[in-house]
Amino acid sequence: MADIRPFRGVHYNKTLVKDLSKVICPPYDIITPQQQQELYLRSEYNFVRLEAGRELPQDTVADNKYSRSAATLEQWLKQGILVIDETPAIYLHKHYFTHQGKKYKRRSIIASVRVEEWDKMVIRPHEGTLAEPRDDRLSLLWALQANTSPILALFEDPGQQISPLLANQEQSKPLISLKGADGEGHNVWAITDVEVINQICRSLVKQPLYIADGHHRYESALAYQLEKRTYSSSASEDEAFNFVMMELVDFSDPGLIILAPHRLVRGISKPTLEGLMTKLEVFFEIERLSLNTPDIWKRVNDLLTETNRVQISLFGLAKDCLLRLKLRDLDTVSQMMPYFHSELYKKLDVSIVDHIILEKLLALGSDREKTSLAYSYDVTDAVNRVLAQEYQLAFLLSPPKPEVVKAIADAGDKMPRKSTYFYPKAPSGLVFRRLV
Repeated sequence: MADIRPFRGVHYNKTLVKDLSKVICPPYDIITPQQQQELYLRSEYNFVRLEAGRELPQDTVADNKYSRSAATLEQWLKQGILVIDETPAIYLHKHYFTHQGKKYKRRSIIASVRVEEWDKMVIRPHEGTLAEPRDDRLSLLWALQANTSPILALFEDPGQQISPLLANQEQSKPLISLKGADGEGHNVWAITDVEVINQICRSLVKQPLYIADGHHRYESALAYQLEKRTYSSSASEDEAFNFVMMELVDFSDPGLIILAPHRLVRGISKPTLEGLMTKLEVFFEIERLSLNTPDIWKRVNDLLTETNRVQISLFGLAKDCLLRLKLRDLDTVSQMMPYFHSELYKKLDVSIVDHIILEKLLALGSDREKTSLAYSYDVTDAVNRVLAQEYQLAFLLSPPKPEVVKAIADAGDKMPRKSTYFYPKAPSGLVFRRLV
């Protein structure tokens, strides 16, 4: 059972920090070095200094980006740049954004959630993790004693019990309100009414939570809990280290957008590339689509959203043409995948690209992310990067549906890495949670 609780949120002091759009930042995992520098210059109080501080050549074990983040946090609290709410709250977050020319609103609640081991199936993952980013988040957690950015998780609201409660809260004045230059906007309300909080918690108590984004942060919370229990064997179950900050979104929320991480490949030898078409024809029916076709991008997007059969679009193998790959026989490719995966996993287009095309036909090894593979979340961008000869091939995938993410997690399976991109990412710095 999911244990959801309010917490005393930490956020910027509006009387001292007038323009909140200049101080929030993306979560750590999408901040590029160039963007990190821009965020440092944007404001002396930009949250990047806590979320993803700069590494310096002279860093030591005692003086490094984590220790500097911790010192900055304490300084901002003393200066009143950051304030701590007196009353524990569950925070309602309304995220306004635009995607493909259409305006969206995504509603979520930010709360403290009990950390549970995976085998309890209370918190369910859909992707695996890597050691390096997990260790990075764990080091930051120890240094700051704070959850700086929320884990995005999904829940079901049968009978829409929670939705009207949240809609009612939106009638009041928000605690935080901002609109950025990029057109994104945020309103945050602090829900402090005990009865409303209890109603929300009761509605969620029997529901599993599905991690959408933040697997590394959750893994670091698990490791932190284990380490703290080792040092504090007699500690209460209500200790702060037994909980982690999550941003919870209803599966049916109309603002829940999932993009497909299209695969970009380079470093393929000329003989391998020349022989790829023949190998593909064994597994796929291949249709050519000229880039000069009217409304080509709309047609490609329409094709990628079809759900009646597995199909993938490939660019780079035939000049000025997209290749539409339609799978001939699912049973054949299923037998070529690791046996321990579920049947649903084996039907995913991303599984077929990763296991059959990249691993089998192109013979790319497990280290391909470091040497040969990149990702793009936009079809035209992926094609343009091949046209610019930055990459040799672009594999265009269908955007995963929320119900598929749920079904994979319910089956105790995990999708291939980089199978989903929940858009847009919730920013860091609106409100966060201290553990001390």
